[in-house]
Amino acid sequence: MSGRSPVRIDPVRPDAAGVAETAAAALWADADEAPLVVRRLADPPGGRRWTALATPDLDGVVLASIGDAADGGGTAGHVDLLAVHPGAQGRGVGRALMTAAEEWLRGQGATEARFAGNPPCYGWPGIDVRYTPAACLAESLGYERYRIAWNMTAELPVHAEAEDAADLARLAAAGVAVRSAPVGRRAAVAGFVRRQWNDAWAWEAEQAAGCHYAERDGEILGFAAWGSRPMWFGPMGTAEAARGLGVGRVLLRRCLADQAAAGQRSAQIGWVGPIRFYSRAVAARVERVFWLYRRPLG
Repeated sequence: MSGRSPVRIDPVRPDAAGVAETAAAALWADADEAPLVVRRLADPPGGRRWTALATPDLDGVVLASIGDAADGGGTAGHVDLLAVHPGAQGRGVGRALMTAAEEWLRGQGATEARFAGNPPCYGWPGIDVRYTPAACLAESLGYERYRIAWNMTAELPVHAEAEDAADLARLAAAGVAVRSAPVGRRAAVAGFVRRQWNDAWAWEAEQAAGCHYAERDGEILGFAAWGSRPMWFGPMGTAEAARGLGVGRVLLRRCLADQAAAGQRSAQIGWVGPIRFYSRAVAARVERVFWLYRRPLG
């Protein structure tokens, strides 16, 4: 019989002193961004159901939320952030946090729990493969790995002046102008994004630290944003009618220039699809790999 005392888990305000510090200490690969991510997760789109749970001394914390329909029906619950201070690891804190998070998700009607990003307001696509204890915990709890995602890294500043000038000349010849989207212009950009893609990307465009768009005769043709997920680039999209003109390359470089001006030495391009595009446009490299896990909640 184990002499270990049960780990108490309670609801907590994510802005409570100690939550961000624990996240920064535990998430060593994201130490600089972790406090920003905690604040981002605590300010999701209106209507999202979410919770923050922690140990009494805040040496362990978990944030969870309800997402969209799970595969095959039902409702998906998400573990958005799980952090246990290095000094408290090995004591069953992570397991206790997961038990509490799953209980909350089940109470909200979730039929499945996921270690996977809950767009549009998320911390990571899944578990970074370098966080080995988190992957081991997920697998020990019966979670199955069902998908892989990756980020690319672009070094800043990007030196592509000649290529940018050529792309801008080509766009100008086609009657396309590239502009910054201040807050007052975001509604129009978000409307374009919503019509072309989805509500999640539209919310990210509205929340982004920086946003640029391309237009022709007052019609928006493409957009790119950064900083909705703190310090990362994305999302970005070009309307089908404008593809092949180089709109995406120019918008991408505009955003990365913003990030360089903000003091970043590199930019994470999150949850990447077109690897070849980013590699050729800004010499980005695949660097971070994430495993996405899920399990049914009985």
